[in-house]
Amino acid sequence: MELLVMPNVDPTSNSMSTSFDQTLEESLRDDLRYYFMSPCQKYRARRQLPWKLTVQILKIAMITTQLILFGLNNQLVVTYKEENLMAFKTLFLKSYSGVEEDDYSVAAYTKQSVFDHLYYIIDQYSQLDQLSVGSVSYAEEDGKLLPLVICKEYYRPGSGKHSEETYNIDAQTESACLTLDPRSAATCTTRNASFFEIDFCRLVTIEISFRLNGINLQTVLSHELPDCYTFAVLVTFDNRCHSGKVKITLGIDAVSSACKNWKISGTAQKNTHYLLIFDAAVILVCLVSSVLCVRSIFLAIRLLQRFSKFCVRKYNNKVCEDDQREFLNGWYILVIISDVMAIIGSILKMEIQAKSLTNYDVCSIFLGTSTLMVWVGVIRYLGYFQKYNVLILTMQAALPKVLRFCCCAGMIYLGYTFCGWIVLGPYHEKQVISRVLSRMSAWICDTWASLRV
Repeated sequence: MELLVMPNVDPTSNSMSTSFDQTLEESLRDDLRYYFMSPCQKYRARRQLPWKLTVQILKIAMITTQLILFGLNNQLVVTYKEENLMAFKTLFLKSYSGVEEDDYSVAAYTKQSVFDHLYYIIDQYSQLDQLSVGSVSYAEEDGKLLPLVICKEYYRPGSGKHSEETYNIDAQTESACLTLDPRSAATCTTRNASFFEIDFCRLVTIEISFRLNGINLQTVLSHELPDCYTFAVLVTFDNRCHSGKVKITLGIDAVSSACKNWKISGTAQKNTHYLLIFDAAVILVCLVSSVLCVRSIFLAIRLLQRFSKFCVRKYNNKVCEDDQREFLNGWYILVIISDVMAIIGSILKMEIQAKSLTNYDVCSIFLGTSTLMVWVGVIRYLGYFQKYNVLILTMQAALPKVLRFCCCAGMIYLGYTFCGWIVLGPYHEKQVISRVLSRMSAWICDTWASLRV
């Protein structure tokens, strides 16, 4: 009969190991319970101020205030550009009534009318100092006034006249340009009479371009430093259609820059410093918000790792992907993206405020998008209230079906749009889609031609 010898086992070691595992399990359970609490529940549990919620509320107020201040300033800039465009059209376009046609300002139907409009622009440009009531002047470069440039684009010789039954058209075009001094532009036309001999059968376009300087003093009333502008004015005589109607349009490209040798008394510079300090405070709050969100994401990943190890060790089972996604809060990522965009927008705004940068459009995109994301992020905190949470859950459940419906309805709408464009579009007065498509096709053709070259 064999005797079984049992090893010496300390019963206290098993109990200590079991109690240790229970302690870890209780700690993990408490951490999980606390992680999925709302800010209010966390405050009741540990009596700690919800810093993320406090920072988000403060950030919403500051970013919204910053956006309003920038929007009011940007509105002044847009108004200044639009009013200058209207003033230039009234100054340089003969018989301009202030009412725009489809895609042009005025039109000429006779040869004499084309010459009258052409000479009128040159004459008005040479008398700009005596005519304009605005703060505009001739642009200078290296101490010299920039000239007025007139360019003609026409088909090469070989095109037939309208009385012939056949046309021998050379599709290639060529250009000829003439530069005129601003002070003596009106008298230079007689010395360059040969340039103004135009063959309308071959004429494609006539472009008159010049540059003017202006200063936006409107911002001084808002206690801000003024912006100086350079207006690139382009007047186009469009005869591409050769239908007997020459369309005349005027467009400007306004580029702002910091004014040189300015001296302003009053509170403009002081208020600018206050705005710069406020923008710096916005950047600081956004940095704090980003740090708190990154910290929360890092703690969530560590908690997920602890939970995964516990499930594998005790239940020999991995955590499914749906449960893993519960730990990764997408709202934190949204907040971080909005903070980054707000910081970039605030830096651009500070540069604009200090007159080191003049790109309002890019700054508007960053500030506007960040403000949208910040306000959307508030929905996360509304979800902690039962009545609001029902609505949010309903929206989440209905969103996929709504998107599928939009796809189906969008196909019907696109088909109706193209059908209406080809059937009814040519007879409509505005012909918006036709102009958009024609411009897109022209841009594609020009891009393809430049790539081939």
